[in-house]
Amino acid sequence: LCGSFAPSLAVTCVRSVALCSMPCECQVGLSSLFAGLVIILAAGVFTFFPVFLGWFDYPWYITLCWFWFGLGVVLTAIGILWEGLGCQKAGRWHNAKAREVDEEESPTPYVMINA
Repeated sequence: LCGSFAPSLAVTCVRSVALCSMPCECQVGLSSLFAGLVIILAAGVFTFFPVFLGWFDYPWYITLCWFWFGLGVVLTAIGILWEGLGCQKAGRWHNAKAREVDEEESPTPYVMINA
């Protein structure tokens, strides 16, 4: 098992062994958070038709709208928990590297050379 440890929350995020060997630097929390919100929004748009216009007023259609809404809620909750508990391991796209830079070091100034 691999994962990261959030010392402030004392929570260990457990990931499967297959995911540990992948060099993927995915943003699981943000991706699932935004995907969940988009799915919730889409479910709301598709629910508009049977509720307000009377179109597609079939039980299976309304059940599918509820299914997609539920999936969006689950994905959003996973994203919030993943980001909130600090389960994202540090990588190229994570802000952990930005915290490692010494603030005493200033960048080398650019000198313009006249030709």
